Amino acid sequence: MKAMHGSRRWGVKLAAERVLIVFLLLSVYVTSSHQNTDQKTMSASNETKGVDTNDHVKGFYKHTWPGMKFGWKIIVGSIIGFLGSAFGTVGGVGGGGIFVPMLTLIVGFDARSATAISKCMITGGAGATVFYNLRQRHPTLDMPVIDYDLALLFQPMLMLGISIGVAFNVIFPDWMLTTLLIVVFIGLSVNAFLKGVQTWKKETIIMKEARQNSRLNDNGRTDNAAQLQTEETVNGSQTNTNQPRKKVSVIDNIYWKELGLLVTVWILILALQIGKNYTTNCSAVYWVLNLLQVPITVGTTLYEAVLLYKGQRVISSKGDQQTRLSVRQLFLYCTCGILAGIIGGLLGLGGGFILGPLFIGLGIPPQVSSATSTFAMTFSASMSVVEYYLLKRFPIPYALYFVAVATAAALSGQHLVRKLIAILGRTSLIIFILSLTVFVSGISLGGVGIANFIKRVEKKEYMGFEDLCSYRVRN
Repeated sequence: MKAMHGSRRWGVKLAAERVLIVFLLLSVYVTSSHQNTDQKTMSASNETKGVDTNDHVKGFYKHTWPGMKFGWKIIVGSIIGFLGSAFGTVGGVGGGGIFVPMLTLIVGFDARSATAISKCMITGGAGATVFYNLRQRHPTLDMPVIDYDLALLFQPMLMLGISIGVAFNVIFPDWMLTTLLIVVFIGLSVNAFLKGVQTWKKETIIMKEARQNSRLNDNGRTDNAAQLQTEETVNGSQTNTNQPRKKVSVIDNIYWKELGLLVTVWILILALQIGKNYTTNCSAVYWVLNLLQVPITVGTTLYEAVLLYKGQRVISSKGDQQTRLSVRQLFLYCTCGILAGIIGGLLGLGGGFILGPLFIGLGIPPQVSSATSTFAMTFSASMSVVEYYLLKRFPIPYALYFVAVATAAALSGQHLVRKLIAILGRTSLIIFILSLTVFVSGISLGGVGIANFIKRVEKKEYMGFEDLCSYRVRN
């Protein structure tokens, strides 16, 4: 046992040292190589305000892009970004609520550019996490840790909800968004924390029973049948993730049909969103492109819902014995998906902040909840990155650097947390990490929103509802 734990600690230490070396090399490389490109790409806006090259089409969009110099700002920003990505990807929420305040308050970006770079970081971290999870299996069932049927049911409605939420984000005043953000995030974090406490207590009871049964077996007071029953109880508790399992290749661990449908929906919605950026707000073409999202997303979700209702597919990650879902359950799930997207688009965040706690509340195991919500979040975040890139909303060198930070953090976080769960036997750690990340994000974003509100009050700026049709700059 000592040798095994020593080898685990040595493996974790070796992985941490490798990540640190890669992180330092990236820091030196990006900082040094940027000296030649910085004058070309940001000469007009180096620590000043500039104008977007698409302003002749979209209207004026002033941005602040600080020069990329190796100093305390980028060091502190990298540390916070690393921790935010590690905790965010483990909890399945991405970490955008930590990235945006870090990029604005510490590094010095304006709010819109910070949001764009944040989406890049979320995509990098989520993509690395998905790549890591493609080889992982469910903690107790013979299936992938990513529940593709669950993703196919929620993801299309999530993307539709995000489009609706973005429109509301334009209309609603900032003070209302800040208030809603604080209330939603605190509510989600408290609910997740209570769920974590409940899961922790269940794990404690199961572990005590396992130890008692083990002592009885050592004393010879149980027969082989009782011993087998004890092992089944422990295996079904979802706390022992270190059981020997059947090896499955990455190719066989992916549900290609479901993945293909999700990628197709992503491509179609992205094409509509890009086309919408070249139209006039509230024009006939604008509304046609918006409405075309409805049959694509709703049709895909209905296809999955009908199969679930007929029992041809099941949300098997819950471990339920039922073979089919009722109409009421399917309607509830679809409604939750679109509401999650609306709240995410309204608050300018990825759907992971809503899906993660939602999946936990539905009884999905923490590992599956984290993996599936991150998988779904990858599609929405990457779509935003493509749009922001076409609109030139962020400096590419800065984005590449922070994407590298987020990617390294995501891989490190996944590796370390899985090791801890295997050693401690407590999946509730994921729920507590999720709760902490959501709470910190709500406090940081809420603080930034309150500070901006005070500044606008002092300047006596208009803080009422906006007109969607007259809004010229899209974020």
